[in-house]
Amino acid sequence: MYEGILFDFDGVIADSEPLHFAAWGEALKPLGITLDWETYCANGIGLADDELLSFLGRSANPAIPLERLWERYPVKLALFKERCLREPPIPPATIKFLKSLNGYKLALVTSTARVEVEPVLDQSGIKQRFQALVYGEDVARHKPAPDPYLLAAERLGIRSALVVEDSEAGLASGRAAGFDVLRVTEPGRMPEVVRMRLGIFR
Repeated sequence: MYEGILFDFDGVIADSEPLHFAAWGEALKPLGITLDWETYCANGIGLADDELLSFLGRSANPAIPLERLWERYPVKLALFKERCLREPPIPPATIKFLKSLNGYKLALVTSTARVEVEPVLDQSGIKQRFQALVYGEDVARHKPAPDPYLLAAERLGIRSALVVEDSEAGLASGRAAGFDVLRVTEPGRMPEVVRMRLGIFR
């Protein structure tokens, strides 16, 4: 039914959103910003980092320019990498599933930067499983625009695909690109949910 399967990363393949949340919270604390989980979920999940920071900067009193917040990104990156090494975010069952998923071209499509995602892929040994990798810096317009998924399909050379996502922005991006979408609510259940959709009962 599908030529390819296009996976989001955070919240689908990797249970990494809590790690991003904790890293941003610690990195931004010196600027007087307190980040709560509800705010992060509403303004960070599925979106590019600059969108989260723009929101937080506008919400601060007094407002904080995006450029000043972005100066904290290297700190956030270091904290995130440290946590990923301490708590590998990709479940073993997901690694096994991706390595066994034959008959489809696979792509990873994320709004997160390459520098944050690739070390996790390398650590888990699944980077080579994807024939296409689309990172946040690869497109001018991020999710919910269709650009990331259109680029992934172009790189795979396919016209029909299933998009596997967890966020509203990601689901909207997949639909806008003209593909079927499948929502995952828990990263640990992703293999089961995708198998059911594809009719793989084993």
